[in-house]
Amino acid sequence: MQDVLFDFISKYISLTEDEKDAILSLDIFHSFKKGTTLLEQGQKSKNSYFVLKGCIRIYYIIDGEEKTTAFYTEMDALTPHCVINKAPSACFISCVEDSILLVSDSDMEEETNRKFPKFEIMCRKLSGELLARQQINFDEYKTSSPERRYLNLLHKRPDLTQRVPQHQLASYLGIKPQSLSRLRARILEKRAKTDFLT
Repeated sequence: MQDVLFDFISKYISLTEDEKDAILSLDIFHSFKKGTTLLEQGQKSKNSYFVLKGCIRIYYIIDGEEKTTAFYTEMDALTPHCVINKAPSACFISCVEDSILLVSDSDMEEETNRKFPKFEIMCRKLSGELLARQQINFDEYKTSSPERRYLNLLHKRPDLTQRVPQHQLASYLGIKPQSLSRLRARILEKRAKTDFLT
């Protein structure tokens, strides 16, 4: 798993052997079972996550119903809002699959950035990319129909349709599980007609 991490980092900065050793000495690689809750609503946390393997999700409970707002899979980074604003969390974060995560806390990150300033450069680049991606996703969500959202998902993140339970996927798309079933059937029917005509 450390090679996967170092390959990812090398896209942003080059690391010396000393810097690699410093990362490995931090004891930041953790395994979590499917269903593990990493953060609960109302809890305070300093932890940020980087997914090396697996899938985690953010969800809220509104009127007794789970509302999924994001999925994070391999090579995705997540710093919960509560870490930034130092307030109790408004959301839950849990593992959709058995996952291997790099877990760091804000104190550790500050110390590492102080010792190795290039990490701060990488973090800034990563944060910028993440913000841009979140804005695009948010705009697409607000301006598209459930069918368009699902087609976007199939295009951009097709693996989620196999990895995530249907009720969580439906919640993420802003529809009921029954509506997702009908939507899938409709899309398959359209594709079958298109294939038949070509």
